[in-house]
Amino acid sequence: MLAKISSGATVGLNATLIDVEVDIANGLPTFTIVGLPDKAVEESRERVRSALKNSGADFPMSRITVNLAPADLPKAGPAYDLPIALGILIASEQIRPDVKKYLFYGELSLDGNLRHTNGILPLAYLAKEKKFDGVFIPRINDQEASVVRGIKVYPVESLLELVRFFSGTVKIIPSKQISLSSLLKTVEAEFDFSEIIGQEQAKRAMEIAAAGNHNIFMKGSPGSGKTMLSRALPGILPVLTEDEALEVTKIYSITGNLPPGQAIVTTRPFRSPHHTTSRIGLIGGGTNPSPGEVSLAHRGVLFLDEFPEFPRNVLESLRQPMEDGIVTISRAKGTVSYPAKFLLVAASNPCPCGYFGDAKRRCKCLPGTISRYQKRVSGPILDRIDIHVSVPSVDTQKLIDIKSNSKSKSSKEIQEKVQKARDIQIKRFRGTRIRSNAEMSTKNVKELAPLSQECRTMMISATATMDLTARSYFKVVKITRTIADLEGATDISTTHLAEALQYRPMQDDF
Repeated sequence: MLAKISSGATVGLNATLIDVEVDIANGLPTFTIVGLPDKAVEESRERVRSALKNSGADFPMSRITVNLAPADLPKAGPAYDLPIALGILIASEQIRPDVKKYLFYGELSLDGNLRHTNGILPLAYLAKEKKFDGVFIPRINDQEASVVRGIKVYPVESLLELVRFFSGTVKIIPSKQISLSSLLKTVEAEFDFSEIIGQEQAKRAMEIAAAGNHNIFMKGSPGSGKTMLSRALPGILPVLTEDEALEVTKIYSITGNLPPGQAIVTTRPFRSPHHTTSRIGLIGGGTNPSPGEVSLAHRGVLFLDEFPEFPRNVLESLRQPMEDGIVTISRAKGTVSYPAKFLLVAASNPCPCGYFGDAKRRCKCLPGTISRYQKRVSGPILDRIDIHVSVPSVDTQKLIDIKSNSKSKSSKEIQEKVQKARDIQIKRFRGTRIRSNAEMSTKNVKELAPLSQECRTMMISATATMDLTARSYFKVVKITRTIADLEGATDISTTHLAEALQYRPMQDDF
């Protein structure tokens, strides 16, 4: 007898429909899976065999053929265990349920229980798109699927429970719909901005970067507070919108980074890969393409400490994601695209010893060594970074003076200001895919951030003096628009523009 069960496979961030066809025929006992299965899918034979026996079902000693259609799409992962096991039960006539209107997805343990499975959220969206009545998934994943409106989610503890449900002896109650807005929150950062002594310009630069999602590059001597500023940044970032949260959750769902039992990613990601990370680790790829750090940092922060220590080819691979906000990976098995709209925070010492230009300690590096160190980061990469700021050593007097330190704004105060600025941008870009000023195209800049005659005159002078490229010119305007948003100003003024120009490096700067 032939049985047909509906399931799904993740391709990029989306899921595509997979038909699991199970045929049981007379002949020597064999168990074959076809349809471009990978090693994990082929091993389903042993998991399914044990799960059926340990659930009290009979495993048919016949010729079993499982086809995963369409046959030209590579199948990966253990999520086909449940539909294969159910297909065998139906094909061997041990149960006779109507499964045409449902999707099944999940990995089986040898005892028949369902384990945590990756890629549940894209599958739930697939079920909604294809107008299925519901999805049967592992109970541990039900919160993740319950954020999708308009689809019934049936949480299943074990294969035996599913069999009893279709036999009518037990009930499986669909999970309750989860409200996203009640889950989203601000990150509890490692450091508070009020704990950072001095560095007022760097704090202001961080505030602007958070408000407009602008990339930022900090250069300073060791111990000046670059890492501390970066670790404090998540505490002032705006709260994720519902659409952004679902985008991020899809990435974390397919990579298995979503903690078991958690519905969605509730805070903006903060990724801090080591400088020994490979190009594939940063950008993504592999035999079966998977997202890299730039995609895991989507709608969040990608912190690259010791920026010049990253291999040159790794840094150069950041060019396209920084510009386009998307990564396209082409392999022999197919082409997939992952979103990569992240806020890059790069930190660097000015030289190998770290004290070039420091007011307190003398640099011991030779001029040629300093030059080679600074050239590790190419001009095109630096040009794609919106904000450049120096972080000098903190004066000893400020470290001792408790009264002056108490005047610093807390992360909560700054976050409230940043949130208001981001709300202005969301309202401005309503109806588009743009979420922040940094994502504006050249056309958007001209339409939504017009310059007065005074500002144009200032920009002409600055372009000639600072030797700004066309890309730098528009980045300055975007930063200016963000500064105006932080002040709640409708129009851009020369004061906003003058501050924005401070964050662009001169031609001879590192």
